[in-house]
Order: sequence, then structure tokens, then C-alpha cells
Amino acid sequence: MGSKLEQSTAVAQENGDVPSLLVTDGAARSTSVPGLATSAWTIEDSEELYRINGWGEPYFSINAAGHVTVSPKADRGGSLDLFELVNALKQRNLELPLLIRFSDILEDRIERLNACFAKAIARYSYAGTYQGVFPVKCNQHRHLVEDLVRFGKPHQFGLEAGSKPELLIALSLLDTPGALLICNGYKDREYIETAMLAQRLGKLSIIVLEQVEEVPLVIAASRKLKIEPIVGVRAKLSSKGVGRWGCSTGDRAKFGLTIPEILDAVEQLREAGLLHCLQLLHFHIGSQISAISVIKDAIREASQIYVQLAKLGADMRYLDVGGGLGVDYDGSKTNFHASKNYNMQNYANDIVAEVKEACEGQAITVPTLISESGRAIASHQSVLIFDVLGISEVPTETPDPVQSGDHLIVRNLYETYQSISEENYQEAYHDATQFKEEAISLFAFGYLSLRDRAKAERLYWACCRKIQQIVRQQDYVPDDLEDLEKIMASIYYINLSVFQSVPDSWAIDQLFPIMPIHRLDEEPTERATLADLTCDSDGKIDQFIDLRDVKSVLELHPLKPGEPYYLGLFLGGAYQEIMGNLHNLFGDTNAIHIKLTPKGYAIEHVVKGDTMTEVLSYVQYNSEDLVENIRKQTEQALQDHRITLQESQLLLSNYERSLSRYTYLTHEYP
Repeated sequence: MGSKLEQSTAVAQENGDVPSLLVTDGAARSTSVPGLATSAWTIEDSEELYRINGWGEPYFSINAAGHVTVSPKADRGGSLDLFELVNALKQRNLELPLLIRFSDILEDRIERLNACFAKAIARYSYAGTYQGVFPVKCNQHRHLVEDLVRFGKPHQFGLEAGSKPELLIALSLLDTPGALLICNGYKDREYIETAMLAQRLGKLSIIVLEQVEEVPLVIAASRKLKIEPIVGVRAKLSSKGVGRWGCSTGDRAKFGLTIPEILDAVEQLREAGLLHCLQLLHFHIGSQISAISVIKDAIREASQIYVQLAKLGADMRYLDVGGGLGVDYDGSKTNFHASKNYNMQNYANDIVAEVKEACEGQAITVPTLISESGRAIASHQSVLIFDVLGISEVPTETPDPVQSGDHLIVRNLYETYQSISEENYQEAYHDATQFKEEAISLFAFGYLSLRDRAKAERLYWACCRKIQQIVRQQDYVPDDLEDLEKIMASIYYINLSVFQSVPDSWAIDQLFPIMPIHRLDEEPTERATLADLTCDSDGKIDQFIDLRDVKSVLELHPLKPGEPYYLGLFLGGAYQEIMGNLHNLFGDTNAIHIKLTPKGYAIEHVVKGDTMTEVLSYVQYNSEDLVENIRKQTEQALQDHRITLQESQLLLSNYERSLSRYTYLTHEYP
């Protein structure tokens, strides 16, 4: 795959959700020396570097103070200073990490999606309508689903359930007359009966057949309950997806029926006198579809299947195009896996146009269009804020001159350091690396003292730093020096668990925009990777968005003594909040729901993060038993004169207090 700039970037700007392409490379090519910020740095430089105008529009930007701002209602007015908001929340004893959800963004995403389909329907004189559903699997949290139902009421926006627990959520919360309840996933008798009985409550529930074995279950449940179900079939398309979820389609896809299986289902329903109950065709070609051409191919194929089902006698009324509407995580507007080369309006236009053409060609009534756009609706609405606890840096001091008694390897390294220039920096890098390896080998065989090895390592890092400063000023970086930035990068230790809060970053190398939320009027002179709190080498983030492919370091600011340094992870509102795990028993973070008001903002909900007692209970520990065990141990230690009474009480007090505390660290600042 070539770089993203080599891929197609032509996007029709039809009132969609993306701005025009920014072609300036904002990657890590600073010509400054780390630690020496230039006064010429502006917030426009930060906008370009972190690409916030690409992935953040229309919700996130930078203000004159150098702080990230949030405009939850987009261009309808009102914005919040994210840095000031975080400080205000901390004053309410809400500790970091904080997951901040902006319900207004959720409402705006639903309105934008419906507006795009309304515009497409008007443009192509489409005789049908659009009714979206939100796939509950993207984010099952109660307050969010309640908001979705409330915001979706004007659009008859429904819910999609992919399991029995999600069906129970949808049945309870979805109270919008005429809204669709799409029942996907594996089903047993109880699932199917529950979905059918939902009709008695006034729900428009549609049972989508995912497996051939579900057909007789539906027929049997219909006879038992004397309820005619609304049934759909999920087709395995031959059209291939792209990216990580490209294998979601095809003959060997996990879900759906092949064409022969669809025909078999049709005949079973016909024989049971229920063919008229078959009213929906559903397909899904994968999450995060980055190329519009893939969507066009799938819609074209699915439209023909829909038409043929209608001609077979099914009372077809709905076409569910599934999920896949992508999110531009890196702001490049390309078909890179972390981006998309189309906007929301392009997506709606192509669906409406293809379906209309297929149906008119066969004189078939056009269907109600359904999409299950979870990622595109939920991703933008939350921001994860976390602070930096400390830094591990490579040595940066200027080396002392060597002494006559220093080992030869040390003198060779010092000579290499002194000779580095723009003419020989590449050769000098190889020499320094070779001398360092020789020093390690000599030490291993006992020919180099610990003090001399330390001198050699300090000289090696000094050589690398000097070479790095030269490389940053070059138009071209030699292949053998491409990893130098990563080698020299600092490690910023963050108050976060990647496994809990950003599992897709760890599991599938998903890219998310990460940037400081303040000090953006200063030049970020450090290059860093991020390491989380877990005792796991995979608990790190070392891939970051960039206009040119992916970069391995993130530009950050040096820490200021006594001052917090806040980072934000954006566009993580889909899947991340529900797929996290309890690695090292770091639990859910504090979550706060914010809504704009005429006077500023209101805190709608505060969902406290897990305490240590709660996460310990998940793995079957009783906090009272734990305290009692420690009490007994302290009593025994007192009798054995291994601990004083004052020490034992301090230990017990800290132990009991910790059980009621947040699982994350509290960083005290003067």
C-alpha cells in the first residue's frame, strides 16, 4: 500500500461531514532542538501538526489560549474550553482519567445522518423513506442509549439488537411509535418468541434470519403464538469489504445466508404460508468501510437480490444496508483504513440512487431504507482525558571529555561524537552503534568495567541526539535512520489502562487522534510513545495518526514541575467503552455527561468509575474478608514485635481507605 497522499482524495463536498482535504504534511519534521521551543509557534501550527481540522471538524478546534475547544452543537453555536472543563470537574472531586460524553454531539450526529438521507431522497425523487437504527453493540451504556432514543424520536430512529441481552435493553427503552427494532445475531426459541411478542406491545420488531436453522424456529414460534412475524434475511454478498473487516462478506462470512440458502428459506416460508412475512433484506460488508467504491458495489448487488425476492412473492418493504459508514480518524480523507474517501452525503446519495435504479428497472416499489450506522453516530460524542504521571528519557547531557585512562571503546565513541557533521552523520550512526555493541560484548566477558560501560552508553546516546538534530533538518531521511526518532523517543507514563479504555488500539492497532488539550500555543519539542499503568509490555500506544501513513512517535511538550499535563483521546465513543477488560484490575473510568446550556453547560449525569472493592468483587473477592485477613496478620505481627501499634493502624487505615478509592492513580500537584 502506498502512502495516503498517493491514494485518491477526490471528495464531493455536498454538505457532508468533512471539510476539504488539507495537503500540508503536519508530521514530526520539526527543525528545532528538543527542549528549545521557538517563539514563532502558533496555534495554526498545532492545528496542522495534530490534524484537528481534519478529524475534528465540526466539533473540535483550538482557541487563542492554546486549549482544545468542543462545539457540541457544531455550527449551531456554543463551545466549551476542554482544559477549563477538566479543571472544573476535578474541583468536583472527579479524578482523571475522565470520560466526558457530550450528548449534544450525539444528537447532532443523528440529525446529520437523517438530513443527508432526506436530501438524497429529495435529489433523486425517491418514493420511499429512510429509518435508521442504532446498533446497541456499539455502546450499551444506559444513559447513552436513552439519549439516542430521545434524540431519535423526531426521525423514528430505532435500535438494533445483536443478542438477547441487547434485545431486552431495546424492548425496555425503545418507545418511539413506528421506530424499527431490528433483531440480529444468533437466536434461540426464547429470543424469537420474545421478539414476536414485542409486537403485542406495539413494537415494530423484525426478526432477521442469520442461519438456516432459524427458519423452522420462526415458523414454529409463529404457530405456537399465533403471531405473524415480520421477517428479514441477511445475505452473504460476494462484494468484498476492505480493511480489517473485509472478511465480513463472502461465502465463508460468519453471519448470513448464501443465495441457495436464501432460496431455501423462501420455500420453507412459502410452504408454511408465511412468505408474505418476509419483508426485509439485510447485508453487512464490514465496519469502517474506507472506500466509497466498496459501498457502491455492495448496494448494487443487494438491490438486485431485493428485487428478485420481491419477484418471488415476498412482500418486500425494507432494505437494511447494515453498518460500515466510516469515521475519519486521521483526517486524511483517503481510503486508508483509519480514514474514508467519502462523506456522509456521498454515502446517502449512492445508496438512494442505486436502490432506486434497481427497483425502477424491474417495476418494483422502492423499499424503506435502513442503516445501522453505529460508529459514525457514537464515535465523536466522547473524549477520554488522562494525565501524564512521569517521563523516561534517553540521556541528553553533553558528554565530558574523555581521559587518557579511559577504555579504548570509550575514546572511540567520543571521537565519533566529535566528528559528527552533515557530511558523515549516516556513517557516524553506524560507527556509534557498532562501538556500543562492542562495549556490551566486552562487558559481558569481563573486559569492561561498569563505570566504563556507563560512559560508553552515555556517549552513544549523545551521538544519536546529535545525529537526530541533523536528520530533522533533512528533506530525505535514509532508510537506516528511519527508526531513529522512535529509538530516541521519550516514554510518557499515562494514568490510563489501554486494555480498559482503548482496547482496539491494543488488539487491532486501531488509530485514534491523541493530542494535548492545552499548551497548544507552545511548540511540542519532545517526541514520545505512551505507556499505561498496567504491568504489561503491550500496555502502550506507539502508533499515531499522520497525513503520511502512520507515525511511531507523538509530539508532546516537556513537563513543567508542579503542573499537570493533560492529553485527550478523541473519537473513541464506539466500542471502546464496552470492550475494555480488567487487566491488572483497572476498572471503568469516571464518566460525565455534559450538555450545553444558555449559561454554559450542565452536568447531566456522573457515572463514577469502579472502586477497588468493585473490581475485586468481579473476581470473587469479598472486601470485608480481605480486611479481616490483614487485621489478623497485623495482630500476629504485633505479637511477634515485627510492627508497632502505630504502624499497624496506619496499614489498616490505608488498606481500608484504598478499597473505597478509584483504581487509577491520584497525582498531587502543588
